[in-house]
Order: sequence, then structure tokens, then C-alpha cells
Amino acid sequence: MTDSLAPYLPYVLALVLPPGAFIVLLLIGLRQLRPRRGLGIALVLLACAGLWLGSTTGWAWITQSFVLRVPPALGPLDLDELKTQAKAQGKAPPSVAIVVLGGGLVPRSPDYRLSDLSDTGLQRLRYGLWLARQTGLPVAYSGGIPHGLPESVTPEARVAERIAREEYAASLRWVEDTSRDTRENAGRTAALLRHAGVRKIVLVTHVWHMPRAQRAFTEALAGSDLTIQPAPMGLLPAQTSHLAHWTPSLLGLLENRHAWREWLALRLGY
Repeated sequence: MTDSLAPYLPYVLALVLPPGAFIVLLLIGLRQLRPRRGLGIALVLLACAGLWLGSTTGWAWITQSFVLRVPPALGPLDLDELKTQAKAQGKAPPSVAIVVLGGGLVPRSPDYRLSDLSDTGLQRLRYGLWLARQTGLPVAYSGGIPHGLPESVTPEARVAERIAREEYAASLRWVEDTSRDTRENAGRTAALLRHAGVRKIVLVTHVWHMPRAQRAFTEALAGSDLTIQPAPMGLLPAQTSHLAHWTPSLLGLLENRHAWREWLALRLGY
């Protein structure tokens, strides 16, 4: 994506992702009620059903599981294996590393009067640091200045480095602060870690972002001996039979929007 098109992307996404797409469909259906009553009613009902389902966590779970086909979360056995690998490294240069992908930047927070991470970025950083405490593995954070922001803004990874140090009493082993999107995250982080002798990446990002992140890192690591272990976070509960999972909520709306945005990005090869 070029910087010239970046300012218009939020408006395009607002029209093609839920709930915007269903609102547009609803308006079209209402317009068709007089000239084509049957078609208009069908479109209105379809839009209402889409608005309802697209705001439920149950539908978001189905979308993540069967459309995006996201990998499972790390379990106790996975953590034990990573802990063993960390101990085997000893004082030698690390061959296994946790990589946290940036999730968004707040150029100047009105609360702290400093640059801050978005809620998504903070969640990923927190989980990556938790994994580091559980396993003893070093952490890398990848994120520069997002498209559309001025070059004077503090890069996301540098903000994450400060938050990790000041709020979690933790340090980041590597800071990749020049990438602006997922492809650049993968290419520049892979080059950085390959040079450091890392042979395995534990990839941390949100569950709905993981398929695209995995694809980007697989392409970036083609021809190398580096391997990827996905460590998705933010998974929804699988118990979709409960009535609450089929009741519209803000969480359901956000999760569906994220899932379909990632599906669209995958289809467009972004």
C-alpha cells in the first residue's frame, strides 16, 4: 500500500466490512421495497441477519475456525518444550526467540502525554513478556511508524521497549523499528534474527492476524532453516451453544470485523 492511498483505506474498509457492508445492503433493500417489493424484503432481512450475526462472538468463532482456520493456542506441553529449549541454550547466543508483532500506535496519548501502544499492541506485548517469563526465551518486538503518520513520530517498537522496561521491568532483546505493515514486519525481523543466529521463531500476534502473519514470515524465511511456531492470543471460547455467544455485543462486532478484514487481506495478497 502506498502512503498516498493509506488515508482513504479506513473509509473503504468502513463500507466493505461489518457493520458497514450490512448497513449499505439495508439501505439498498429499503430503496427496492417500492419497485421490487420481494427483492427489497429479502435484502432487508439479509442485512438484519448479517447485522445480528456479525455482532456475536459465536459467529466470530465460526469465522476464525472455519474461514481463517487459525492455529490453536500454546498449551502446557508447548510451554514445557520451549522452556527446555531455553535451558539448552544456556549462555550461548539464543537460537529460539519470541517475536511480538506490532498492533498499532497512539502518536500522543492524552493520558500519558507520550506515545503509547494501541490496546492491540499492549495485549500482544503483555502476552509476549508473559511467554518470556514462562519459558526464559528472549523477546523481539517489530513495529515502526504506521502508514499515514509523520516520520517525527516515535516508532512503535521503541514505545514498546519503553513500556516493557518501565511498566513490566522487562527488556526486549531485539527492536525492529522500521517496518510499517505485516510483510515488512516479517522481512526485516527475519533478517535481524537470522543475523543473530536464531533458528526458531515463536510468533506472537492476535488469533485473527495469525494466518496472514504466518504467510508473511513463511515467505520471508523461504530458503532458510528458520522455523515458525505460532503463538496466537485472544482466542474466543469454543462453547458457541450458550445463548450469550449469539447475543450482539461490542466484542462480537470487533472480532467479526477483525476476522473479515484479515480474510479480505489474505484474498487480496496484502
